[in-house]
Order: sequence, then structure tokens, then C-alpha cells
Amino acid sequence: MHDALPALLTGMPDPELVRAAERMLADLPQVDLQTQHLVHGGMYARTIFIPAGTFLTGALTKQDNVCVVYGDIEVTTDEGPKRLTGFHVLPAKAGAKRAGRTFADTWWTTLMATEHVEVTDIERQMTDEADLLQTNRAGIEFAHPNHLEVEA
Repeated sequence: MHDALPALLTGMPDPELVRAAERMLADLPQVDLQTQHLVHGGMYARTIFIPAGTFLTGALTKQDNVCVVYGDIEVTTDEGPKRLTGFHVLPAKAGAKRAGRTFADTWWTTLMATEHVEVTDIERQMTDEADLLQTNRAGIEFAHPNHLEVEA
């Protein structure tokens, strides 16, 4: 079942392919991404901690943003799939729905401009899929953080 997931990392996948992966992943143990929020000076920073061995998908974005990444992750980017190790700052265009997998613990921060101050309003500004964000899904039962083993 997990063998099909890395195929998403061959390019910037069509959002429908990522949604299909989300449906497949929904029945697997979920990982708590420990989301942190910071709203300051007309900017929003959303940081998630992604444990090693996690395959994840992102929400379809509605606006350009900047991603700050530290760790070891293979992920779809605006220029295609990349394995990012260490520290990276990336531009991210609106309309992307990403997929990735981590090889080591990874921190991913998304930065975007906003006039809002409430996180729920900012999430709705950021994506039409705000209801799918882990912060908005009540009752998720989380597995041990390293629920998937990924070979390097």
C-alpha cells in the first residue's frame, strides 16, 4: 500500500493525486504534527514538527508564501521534487498541494502576509481546505510519532 505513495514525489502532483493519497493515508495511524502559530506585524508563521518516517500531504494553498525548512525531507516544490537536508528557505506559489516524506525529524514553517489576527480566519485565507488541517479535525487519535519506516 505504501509503495504507491513515493510515486507522488516524482513531480508537482496534480491536487487530485494528492487527495487520493490523503484518502489512502486516512485509514493509517496519524502523526501529531504539533502545530505552532505566530501572528505578528501582518504576518503569520505556521510551524509543524514532522517526525522522521512520516509521509504527509499539505493543503491546497490560495496565496503565495515562503517556506522555511530544517531537517531531512523529500517533498514536491515549485521546481519539482527535492530532497532537502539541513536548512532551506523556499518560495511557494499559490495553487500547490504538496506531498512529502521525512527521513529525519523536520520542522516546516510557512510564512504568509495576512490582515487577520485569529488563526481560524488565517487558515481560511490560506486554503479552502482549512477543515482538513490537523488543527481543525477534532477527535484524531495519534499513533506513535514514527508510524512509518522510510528507508533512506
